[in-house]
Amino acid sequence: MKMKNIFLAFLFVSAFLFGQNQIINIHNRNTISLNGEWSIIIDPYENGYYNYRYEENPNGYFKNAKPKSKTDLIEYDFDTADKLIVPGDWNTQRDDLFFYEGTVWYKKSFDYKIQPGTRTFIHFGAVNYDAKVYVNGMKAGEHTGGFTPFNFEITGLIKDSDNFVVVKVDNKRIREGVPTVNTDWWNYGGITRDVNIITTPATFIEDYFIQLDPDTTGKVTGWIILNGDKTEQTVKIKIPETGINQDVETFGEGWGSFSFIADLELWSPGSPKLYDVIIETEDEIIIDKIGFRKIETEGTNVLLNGESIFLKGISIHEESPVNGGRAHSHEDAEALLNSAVKLGCNYVRLAHYPHNENMVRLADKMGILVWSEIPVYWTIKWENPDTYDLALQQLVDMIVRDKNRASVIIWSVANETPRSESRLNFLTNLIEHARSLDPTRLISAATELTYNGRTITIDDPLSFELDIIGANQYLGWYSNSIEQINEFTWETKFNKPLVISEFGAGALYGFHADEQTRWSEEYQDAVYREQLKMLSKVDFLRGMSPWILYDFRSPRRPLPKIQDFWNRKGLISNEGKLKKAFYTLQNFYNSIK
Repeated sequence: MKMKNIFLAFLFVSAFLFGQNQIINIHNRNTISLNGEWSIIIDPYENGYYNYRYEENPNGYFKNAKPKSKTDLIEYDFDTADKLIVPGDWNTQRDDLFFYEGTVWYKKSFDYKIQPGTRTFIHFGAVNYDAKVYVNGMKAGEHTGGFTPFNFEITGLIKDSDNFVVVKVDNKRIREGVPTVNTDWWNYGGITRDVNIITTPATFIEDYFIQLDPDTTGKVTGWIILNGDKTEQTVKIKIPETGINQDVETFGEGWGSFSFIADLELWSPGSPKLYDVIIETEDEIIIDKIGFRKIETEGTNVLLNGESIFLKGISIHEESPVNGGRAHSHEDAEALLNSAVKLGCNYVRLAHYPHNENMVRLADKMGILVWSEIPVYWTIKWENPDTYDLALQQLVDMIVRDKNRASVIIWSVANETPRSESRLNFLTNLIEHARSLDPTRLISAATELTYNGRTITIDDPLSFELDIIGANQYLGWYSNSIEQINEFTWETKFNKPLVISEFGAGALYGFHADEQTRWSEEYQDAVYREQLKMLSKVDFLRGMSPWILYDFRSPRRPLPKIQDFWNRKGLISNEGKLKKAFYTLQNFYNSIK
């Protein structure tokens, strides 16, 4: 792992780069939830936003207008419109919206009491994909990207009485987007994560980073950013269980750094120790539960707190095994992560985008290591600067939100991207930004391999930039027979650990046949059996996350009576039934101590 010894320089760079105006740790702030029923208007032609000459209409649906007389013509009405539940996707809430891609307007009324000397923000956990937010008919802001949080200050827009918020949500896929138009997961539209109104003091704690110094044993290092007019003050960092009470001086721009020696019990899967960390200013107290651990590589080894670890993992999509559709709740997170634990995992790959915050916070508590990824997937527009900016924004948003989560050990910048010079430049720049933001974690990507006869070579030039090399391969499913899997040998051009980020095969739960019959549980089980035999011989292998924990929806999978728009590579069916290969992988993981 490329560690920098100039950690203070990193702190200054990070404070600058992290100035993205994202308020972190929403769970422990003064909030009013806007979850629940929202009124919706389906608008495929975007008539609520553009007039007939395709000009932005200043009196669009966001005004929530009402007729002032019997002769007034207003051709929409949120009060009598249909309803959807937020958070949630529209695809699984209404059959007629199952395949819908386009604009839906959401509206919610709420009461608010303005408190003197405070500021007000509206925060969205995620909206897929493009969101334009209006409060009381006035624009608060807009955000692009379907899997990362954002907030806007609405202090000057909110009223001391009845209020309403309108959100234009558009999930149309675009070629220049991140992800781009072609993916192997469902394009769920809607306000898919929590919505909250946040009340803060006039000067508040916007962001902070508190982790172990990667270069000095026993040292906690970090920074804090205040937002407001009273930014020069003494901030206290307290860890009551350890007796730590550290003063931090913030400067005119609200930033201050700190470091101190602490005798801490280190976080690990076997002992996921979390400490109450208190940040206290003159006007505010924020509490977070933070674990402290060190993750690094040494040659082909992955070291957690100085000890070699094998990452026994599984890939997971953000789909709910509880209610179907896009996962978002604590209940969803429990169901997904408990299934991974039952499988024998100490590690999960959250593919192919940042999952909701409940997942990583619960992983902290349960002691599950996490690979977190941005949706730079397949054929991104590598030479388009706007595409790069979207990818960078999502990378920064992901790191900002989860940089204090001990469970997250890997930031991944891409999945299965075809090799080219423009792609290499694009991803290298992302990696450099990720390192400047956070030198305490490993960087990876799911790369593709070179096949020459029965030799598999790890030779993607992107691997020069990675700490852990991720690699996807589907021997026995997309190429070669089951019997041929064990004929393959592996070689690498890098003295780095390998994690097989994907392998697998599809199976329809309950369909039984011989091991040569595709879609049978026996076929999938045989692929797993032979893959595990082959991979056990790779001496630089340090982990795996087969594809995938649960069956998940995909528009690429229309085969009737087998797929029915489900990717069937799950070890668990979409009904929650365990397939034969689940037990094969479980036995393999239980044999690794």
